[in-house]
Amino acid sequence: MKSLLFAFLLLISCSQSKAQESTEILPKEKVSELKNYIKNKSYNQDLAVFINFKIHSGKYRYFVYDLKNDKIIQKAIVSHGSGSVIPKSTHLKFSNIEGSYQSSLGKYEIKESYVGKFGKAYRLNGLDSTNSNAMQRAIVLHSFGCIPDKESQSLACLSLGCPMLSTKAFNETARHLDQSKKSIILYAFY
Repeated sequence: MKSLLFAFLLLISCSQSKAQESTEILPKEKVSELKNYIKNKSYNQDLAVFINFKIHSGKYRYFVYDLKNDKIIQKAIVSHGSGSVIPKSTHLKFSNIEGSYQSSLGKYEIKESYVGKFGKAYRLNGLDSTNSNAMQRAIVLHSFGCIPDKESQSLACLSLGCPMLSTKAFNETARHLDQSKKSIILYAFY
């Protein structure tokens, strides 16, 4: 009887920590903020992409999110800009300035795809004052071979400010983006 009670309490504890973990990786207030932002606008109302730069770069911090059912449908590792690194610190810095090689925070409209030096990529149009130079800076969503598929304690390789995914994760995201008749919003926060 005691072992059954212990197993039940352990199960409850695990489910609570899982719920707490999902709130920490993608805070509800960020989802609500984005839902309010896109409401009555011509963006896709069903899907969004979130990047939580607070999370270690070797962990899943890129999320394709089902806004209607409030659930994550894709998790991936994503890079940040080399200029965002603060030596001897776990914190990051962000910029909207060309040549900074830093990631920029804020909401982006994921625009059309094109084929460039990294293969297929998606242009990102910054919608906030913190990322309004994204097009000028050529900040795009693309894949790069040094980004792993699986989480680890190692840091992900760095970009020049672009969010980079593994090829597998990028292809999964591309399916969602290409099927959408309306632009999907990417929201990067810290």
